[in-house]
Amino acid sequence: MAAAAAQCGGGGVSLCVASAGVVKTVAIAAFTLAWTHSIEKTEWQEDWRVTPQGLQLIAARVKGSGAGMEPAPEARLVGGWFQWPVTRPPQRDLVLGNSGMAGEWRLCSGGSCRSLSEIIGHAIGAQPTTLSRCDG
Repeated sequence: MAAAAAQCGGGGVSLCVASAGVVKTVAIAAFTLAWTHSIEKTEWQEDWRVTPQGLQLIAARVKGSGAGMEPAPEARLVGGWFQWPVTRPPQRDLVLGNSGMAGEWRLCSGGSCRSLSEIIGHAIGAQPTTLSRCDG
């Protein structure tokens, strides 16, 4: 992913979204990654920050449970969502697969969401997508 991050330009904090040889820069310091579980058809969301060390997962929430998507033991039900804070080191890259069995991954910021296909500019299909902090 270092090659993709090197391709992303611009100053300030931004996120690189790379799939099938296309790399796009999104000028955001924080985002929510949202998707629908392919079996349970239940909404899942994660809140991320773009930091100098990489991508930091800070919270997660899910609308239900089952099929490998159980809320964390410390989760609390708030507004219909089981939500909990996450404490783990930042990740250099986040690689997202696409089974084709559910809707697309969505990137949300500033009150709006866009599918990864919208961001990349073509249908993602089964191609993996990598998110990373843009350098440069």
